[in-house]
Amino acid sequence: MSALILGLIVFLGAHSVRIFAEDWRRARIARLGENRWKGLYSLVSALGLALIVWGYGDARTAPVDLWSPPLWTRHLAALLTLPAFVLLAAAYVPRTRIRAAVGHPMVLGVKIWALAHLLSNGRLADLLLFGAFLAWSVLDYRAARARDRATAARPPAGTAGADALAVVAGLVGWGAFAWWLHGWLIGVRPFG
Repeated sequence: MSALILGLIVFLGAHSVRIFAEDWRRARIARLGENRWKGLYSLVSALGLALIVWGYGDARTAPVDLWSPPLWTRHLAALLTLPAFVLLAAAYVPRTRIRAAVGHPMVLGVKIWALAHLLSNGRLADLLLFGAFLAWSVLDYRAARARDRATAARPPAGTAGADALAVVAGLVGWGAFAWWLHGWLIGVRPFG
C-alpha cells in the first residue's frame, strides 16, 4: 500500500503544481526552458504512474474490504465511463464544441472516471486511488477554470464534425477498453 500512496503523491503532486504553485512553475520554466521542464515533468509523472500501477497491483493481492457495492453500481460505472472517454477524446480532437463548452474536457473526464470507480469498488486501495484522483480533478478543474476567467481565455468555437469525431473516438476507445483492455490490463471484465 505504501508504493500506491507514494505513487499518488508523486504523480498527483506533479500534476498539482499549476493548482498550488503556478508562480513557482513559471519561474522553473523560465530557468530551465520549456523542453527541459516538460522532460523533468514527464519523468516524475512516469515514476509516479509506475509506482501507482505497482502499488495498486500489490494492494490487490491482500485486499482490505471496506464495503460491498451492489451489483448495479458496476453497470452505472460502465455507463459513466462512456462520457469520460468521449471527454478524453474531445481533449485531443481540435476545435470541438465540447471543449468550448466545458473548457477542460480531460480533467472533467477524469472526474467522472474516478467517481464511477469509487461507486463500484469498495476496497481500501480503490478508495485511495480513485478518491485521490477525484479530489485532484475537482481541485484542478476549479483552478483551470479560474485561470481561464482571469485571462479571459476561451477555446476556439468548435465544429459539429470535430464533435462527431470526438464522440466516435470516445465510443471506440470505451468499447475497446470495456470489452477487452480492462480485463487484460486490470484483470476485471466490466461486462464479463
